[in-house]
Parts: sequence; C-alpha cells; structure tokens
Amino acid sequence: MQENSETTRQKLRVIIFGTDTKAGRYFDISLIVCIVLSVALVFIDTVDSIHQQYGEWIRVAEWFFTLIFTIEYLLRLYCSAQPVQYARSFYGVVDLLSILPSYLALVFPGANFTLVIRVLRLFRIFRVLKLLRYLSEGNILLRAMMQSSRKVFLFFFSVSLIVMVLSAVMYVVEGPENGFSSMPKSIYWTIVTITTVGYGDITPQTTLGQGIAALTMLIGYSIIAIPTGILTAEISQEIVRKKDLRRCSNCLKMGHESNAVYCDKCGSELETDM
Repeated sequence: MQENSETTRQKLRVIIFGTDTKAGRYFDISLIVCIVLSVALVFIDTVDSIHQQYGEWIRVAEWFFTLIFTIEYLLRLYCSAQPVQYARSFYGVVDLLSILPSYLALVFPGANFTLVIRVLRLFRIFRVLKLLRYLSEGNILLRAMMQSSRKVFLFFFSVSLIVMVLSAVMYVVEGPENGFSSMPKSIYWTIVTITTVGYGDITPQTTLGQGIAALTMLIGYSIIAIPTGILTAEISQEIVRKKDLRRCSNCLKMGHESNAVYCDKCGSELETDM
C-alpha cells in the first residue's frame, strides 16, 4: 500500500514539477491559462458597469479558480520531495498568497482585490517555455544596473535639486493666483514638465513664467538621455567582461562568446581551456 502511495507521489511530482513530459506541459499550460483568466476577472470586475451586471458570475468564477489553485497548492505540498523548502520558496509563497485573499475576503470585505498577486504566478512561464536559458542575458542587464546605481543616484539627486530650484522660482513668479498655490504644487508642475509629460492642469500665465516653463522643458529634453547613456555604457562593459579571452589559432581573433566552439570570424575550432 505504501509503495502504491510512493508511486502516486512520484507520478504527480513528474507532472506537477516537471515540464519534460507531455502531461507536465499540459498541466503547466492549463495552469497558466487559469492564472490569466483569474487575473483578467479581477481586472474587469473593477469596471462598475460589468460589476453591476455580471458581479455574481465573476464571484462564482473567482471561487472556482481559487479551489483549483488550492487543490494545486496542496498537491504540490503532498508530492514535493521537500515540502517545507517548497513552501518557503518564491513560487511556494506566491502560490499561497494567490489563494489566501479569497478566504480572507470572507472575514475582511474587499481583501479579494489582492487577488491580482496571482499575476506573479505567470513567472512560471519561464519554466514552461524553457526561457531560463535566456537568464544569462538578463543577468548582464541586472549587473549593469547594479554597477550604474551610484551614477544613476547622483543623476537623480542632481535632477531633484533642479526641480526644487525651478519649483521655488515658479512659486514666486506665478503665485497662488495662477494655480501655484504651494511649493508641493509647484514641485508637481515642475516634475510633469521636466519629464515632458505636461498634463496642462497647471499652466504659467505670466510672460516670465512661460519663459521659465520653456527652459524647464528644454532641460527635460537635455537630461532625459543621460540615464540611458549610463546604463548603455555599463551594459557594453558587462558584455566585454563576458567575452572569452581565447585567441583563435588561425586568425588570432579574440573576444568570442564564452560558450563558443568555433571562431565567429574564420570558423576554425577554438582551443578548449584545460
């Protein structure tokens, strides 16, 4: 009897945690479809007209998906080789948080809106579609962002000082009668202007104020490319660091990809590091 139980657990483990079998792929794809549909229901339920007309049906569907995810979570705990480790993992925590809101809503009305956390479960698509092989490129971007963090912070601090100065000037020049009723209001206007958004809900009326606004817009266009340039430079350096230092014995070219077997210039076989 115990052997049959172990065999069942192993079969479930292959289906639920594996993607190499047809049953495992069908399971994961079906799970992703359910996740997308459940999140879509939460989104459209926020539309008042839809909520008034189909609210009850949406609530029933939400509970249907919640029961599916609850059964799935319990099955993962049951068939996992290390249930505690799974429960503490990123996916384990997200799986639990995706079903808790429905049950919490029975005690705390409105808690079901946190069901949107189910969208985090879509990260499983990396495993289903075998996109993990692209994570090395993602790591290059992550390392570049970390390397440029100080420069970006200095840029952000400098922009903050510019915003404060321009806000103070506009507050003095325009004043409350033209919509600049406080410094926070002026800061808001400066930020939306310097980022070239410009909602138009507050506009300068005086000639001097309009001139300062024009200068603010030009400053925004001047500085918008700076963080992009910083990040691009760091990405280039990370790519160079990743390049292999092996030299082709035929054409003497260096800078191949780390997993390259043949030279990308002449096609000769590269020597393998011993």
